[in-house]
Amino acid sequence: MLTVNPPKRFLFGPGPTQVADRVYDAMRQPIVGHLDPYFFEVVQDIQKGLRTAYGTANDFTMAISGTGSAGMEAAITNFAEPGSKFLVFNAGYFADRMCDMGARHGAQVVRADKPWGEWFTDEEVREIILREQPATVGFVHAETSTGVLQDGTAICKAAHEIGALVIADCVTSLGALHIGVDEMGIDIAYSCTQKGMSCPPGLSPITVSPRAMDRLRARTSTPDIWYLDLKLLDTYYGQAHRYHHTAPITTFYALKEGLALMNEEGLDNRIARHLDMHKKFVAGVEALGLKMNVPDPSRRIPNLNTVVIPEGVDDLATRKQLLNEYGIEISGGFGPLAGKIFRVGIMGPLATEEKLAFFFDAFKKVLGK
Repeated sequence: MLTVNPPKRFLFGPGPTQVADRVYDAMRQPIVGHLDPYFFEVVQDIQKGLRTAYGTANDFTMAISGTGSAGMEAAITNFAEPGSKFLVFNAGYFADRMCDMGARHGAQVVRADKPWGEWFTDEEVREIILREQPATVGFVHAETSTGVLQDGTAICKAAHEIGALVIADCVTSLGALHIGVDEMGIDIAYSCTQKGMSCPPGLSPITVSPRAMDRLRARTSTPDIWYLDLKLLDTYYGQAHRYHHTAPITTFYALKEGLALMNEEGLDNRIARHLDMHKKFVAGVEALGLKMNVPDPSRRIPNLNTVVIPEGVDDLATRKQLLNEYGIEISGGFGPLAGKIFRVGIMGPLATEEKLAFFFDAFKKVLGK
């Protein structure tokens, strides 16, 4: 008899999100060794699928063993060199984390700060980049803590004018909305598997442009984290297949199957489905007399919705009741937004009209509507 017996949950939070049955079935398959030819076939399939999801032709595209924070640390330790200027556009928790990591790795961090929930205009980013002249620029494409979508086109354009590289946090956006790494001009993008990809946590998809790889190969100092040294990882996942670490085989199976589901649906169709459910979610919220935290619809993350908690509603009690009575998990805000917003993910298998109706039926009852 199994000793693991988790309760039935509907993961409407910001992540981890609901996982499709086919992905669970893939994880039940026998493992092979981390140097087995079949494992590297899986790796190659994943690389192809991730290029589609990211919208890139980058040869260096892989899934790192570790969650999204490992992807963030890999990007920063490899490309924000000690003593170099690292400019971060910061208006939320995860941009703040980029600043923290940059400082820990010895970069000269320059923060461009705005209040949580705001975003940077094209004019602002250009002025700041040209004034600061950084070697590397970081921004969060979809800020999970606030629900704000930050377009990076102007950031990349200005950064490239001065020869800087751009790191983009795509943790919440990958697999649920259009990124267009090549189109936007992003040099290094990282993500996770447990949000828009609707897979279990444990891997961090990352992609690196040829110009960024040229800079990495020309780097004379060694990154201070051995495990996340991308040049070493390239010798493992690349043609050499030189042993680096024991990869978590079952999570690679899961990602392969999740990408297969995405391919069968079609990325454009998947993106359209998430956007359609987002619009229906907003309509449902407004019908209850509630407001979205992000006032501009074009700046909202389609698969991660932030709702202003109305006066008189207890944040923790509401979320606890949803979990205990309906098995629905949503999240609250933190930092400056603690107690002020609900964070509701409409992703993957839950991004359907049926599941949205189920959510609102419970949400209305808990709110007394």
